[in-house]
Amino acid sequence: MTMVLAGGEGKRLHPLTRSRAKPAVPFGGHYRLIDFVLSNLTNAHFHHIAVLTQYKSHSLDKHLSQTWRLSPILGNYVTAVPAQMRRGPRWYSGSADAIFQNLNILDDERPDHVIVFGADHIYRMDPRQMLDAHIASGAGVTVAGIRVPVNDATDFGVIDADSSGRIKAFVEKPAVPPTIPDDPSLAFASMGSYIFRRDVLEEVIRADAEDEESKHDLGGNIIPALVAAGVAHVYDYASNVVPGQSHRELGYWRDVGTIDSYYEASMDLIALDPIFDLYNESWPIRTWQPTHPPAKFIHNEGERRGRAINSMVSSGAVVSGGHVVQSILSPLVRINSFSEIEGSILFENVRVGRGAVVRNAIIDKNVWVPAGMKIGVDLDADREKFTVSDGGIIVIGKNDKLEELH
Repeated sequence: MTMVLAGGEGKRLHPLTRSRAKPAVPFGGHYRLIDFVLSNLTNAHFHHIAVLTQYKSHSLDKHLSQTWRLSPILGNYVTAVPAQMRRGPRWYSGSADAIFQNLNILDDERPDHVIVFGADHIYRMDPRQMLDAHIASGAGVTVAGIRVPVNDATDFGVIDADSSGRIKAFVEKPAVPPTIPDDPSLAFASMGSYIFRRDVLEEVIRADAEDEESKHDLGGNIIPALVAAGVAHVYDYASNVVPGQSHRELGYWRDVGTIDSYYEASMDLIALDPIFDLYNESWPIRTWQPTHPPAKFIHNEGERRGRAINSMVSSGAVVSGGHVVQSILSPLVRINSFSEIEGSILFENVRVGRGAVVRNAIIDKNVWVPAGMKIGVDLDADREKFTVSDGGIIVIGKNDKLEELH
């Protein structure tokens, strides 16, 4: 049985999360963030999946019902589960509370083990390998850990494990991170992916629900409690290899919780030799494929040439005499003549007018960039109109009216 935690508000991704839950944020043209975890699970033949939703979930619910309909005749499902308010009229108060409010699902399914994964990371993983390691260890909980340079580990929950994999301590954002036994230059950062024995999970979740001092958080409360009980083990993500994966991609995992990390992960897709390859047909990332016509490139006269270089162009997009470099164009994007798009991510149905310039920007759905407008050319001017990240990425929200700012 799998529970996918998809209730994240995603404040640090604003304005991309202004009208949608974080797991529903588009990524890589056709995809949504949640497609990556669901693809990993279904590729590994886990087909009983409850997606626990909360904030602004309409587009996420629609995507799940439209895209992730597994065969009911075989008893398979991916289903959205909102807060059931089993402890009164309130939403989830934390990730542990989300599981507590849905313990009835475990009572119905009666699984031996429960997979609990987050919904907003970019990675390829075979969770079956993690489950096998979990069962072999006899652990009450197994926590996926990714090897990171010890100097970078201060931004994560860090796992202190012995040579057998038993977790001795779990520390949130430590000033001096504990290192991996076989490599003192690295530390195990928690990936927010867990596999529990069901009996262990139910017992610790019920106890946590009665603790009024708890924040009811898996990483902050549940895992430390199981570490103290001596039943927690780490799973080394570096040992997980999926079919068709290149050596460069081994261990790739991105938490796209900020605008800059989202942008960097997007740019990883379109590198000449991408560190994360969407074109791996042996372990596909699945999503809804809309019934749009193929992408189209038109005009070939002087400077009026429709072209896209080192870019991804989705179905229904038309590059009409404009120049696109190192960018991602989502479905139904229209690039008009003499415009320049560079280092940018354009969501569905974005229109760029003649002679406009868009650099280092993320533009959400249904935005029309007026003819001649310049975005990403003068950051000081952009900050007066738009959201600009610490890394200098301009973000324009869904349905924003740029005509009023031009």
